[in-house]
Amino acid sequence: MVEMDSGEKRLNELGYKQELRREMVSLFFSSSPSKSNLLSSPIVQTLFKTLAISFSTMTLFTGITPLYGSSLLYAGPASLVWGWVVVSFFTWFVGVAMAEICSSFPTTGSLYFWAAHLAGPVWGPFASWCCAWLEAIGLIAGIGTQAFAGSQVLQSIILLCTGTNRGGGYLAPRGVFLAMYIGLTIIWAVLNTFALEVIALIDIVSIWWQVIGGSVIVIMLPLVSLTTQPASYVFSHFETSPDSTGIHSKAYAVVLSVLVSQYSLYGYDAAAHLTEETKGADKNGPIAILSSIGIISVFGWAYILALTFSIQNFDYLYDTGNETAGTFVPAQILYDAFHGRFHNSAGAIALLFVIWGSFFFGGLSITTSAARVVYALSRDKGIPLSSVWRKIHPKHKVPANAVWLCAALCCLLGLPILKVNVVFTAITSICTIGWVGGYAVPIFARMVMAEKNFKPGPFYLGRASRPVCLVAFLWICYTCSVFLLPTFYPIDWNTFNYAPVALAICLGLVMLWWVVDARKWFKGPVRNIDSHNGNV
Repeated sequence: MVEMDSGEKRLNELGYKQELRREMVSLFFSSSPSKSNLLSSPIVQTLFKTLAISFSTMTLFTGITPLYGSSLLYAGPASLVWGWVVVSFFTWFVGVAMAEICSSFPTTGSLYFWAAHLAGPVWGPFASWCCAWLEAIGLIAGIGTQAFAGSQVLQSIILLCTGTNRGGGYLAPRGVFLAMYIGLTIIWAVLNTFALEVIALIDIVSIWWQVIGGSVIVIMLPLVSLTTQPASYVFSHFETSPDSTGIHSKAYAVVLSVLVSQYSLYGYDAAAHLTEETKGADKNGPIAILSSIGIISVFGWAYILALTFSIQNFDYLYDTGNETAGTFVPAQILYDAFHGRFHNSAGAIALLFVIWGSFFFGGLSITTSAARVVYALSRDKGIPLSSVWRKIHPKHKVPANAVWLCAALCCLLGLPILKVNVVFTAITSICTIGWVGGYAVPIFARMVMAEKNFKPGPFYLGRASRPVCLVAFLWICYTCSVFLLPTFYPIDWNTFNYAPVALAICLGLVMLWWVVDARKWFKGPVRNIDSHNGNV
């Protein structure tokens, strides 16, 4: 008789039968031929795969690269560099709080399941409703951020390959840019539907791609640059740009300069979304969450430092007449370094391809996570046409319909690219507020619940749980608030941050639905197994 996996056992105790393929994160490891090989251990195999999926969702480059230029412009290098350290510090509180909850609730519904059980029978349905929709909105917008930024990097690669902006190179117009955006989204959906084994391999490739590629960029870029900025400039130079941003308040400029760090340091909950497809999830999920934060905190700071030390001419980075048309500051930094040293852009193009790969891996993993959240919410009848979106592909054992729903909504989210200049700002804000805001609900519920009602998993904080959750909750509230702020002045149709309006409409409709109808029948996660006798 095969012994039941500890994660599956806990899943049954919580009232769910095993439906998804639990070998999602161990498909490419065969049985151990030798007990002396550490990597042949099922525990090591599963932990590494879980870490790979979580790390792929966070990714080293996808948060920093697209927002680096604007954050540097707001308040200069010192605010950007030390802002990463401050945000990393508070992110650990959020990660530790979530790791404890993940260890206790290894279900694919993750955050909204946690919220329902932690909030209790009275407030549980409403808590899970809010959390589920915040998370779903954030993750679907997250696919859009990866598709947009990935298209931006691809646009820069094509521009440099065809002669640069100053040499008559090809800069993709809005229509072509949108086609890139939609194309990436569709590719991720196809892989998530028909290539589970490929995704499992890609997640492993992703972690090594980013660790090795990130190391190459961090080490090579300052070495290749003809000149580097002094440490005093990188660590202590503070400079606002009111002529470019319209922002005269130094405090406000600092707040906006830190947005790059707040946008980059989340996504570590990806391991929780896949716990029903992971062996030993009650142990490996928390480890993957915390390991991802640790790796990204260190490598992310090193990446920021490498870019900042390698700046050749600050003002030229934003010149619309430069080689990258002033559209992508990291691309210009790479170009300046390699062209200055070798008089060609081949090295810059190669490293941009490394960065583009990171966006590709990140978008693929976020699509996986988004589909799992939609599937879990549909399983509990919390979304229109739930019977359609909760269907599992009979052969591949994945929520295929949920995958394509997320892809379709992401494509719709990108349509304003054809007319509006601030699409990425809006999508980024929606993504961060929805995704990180979803963290706040279960963390707050964990903080206020009676300790006797909490059944801890292998990772347990004990008395430290409440103070950790309090700091984490306050930090999340601050993060969500600042992403609602205008990022450029004066405010007009081209600079207005549309995120508050978009979120108000979406969440307003969700809350209206709750008050009018959903509160009468939505009870949170629906048990599909009798935990007393193990029967469906």
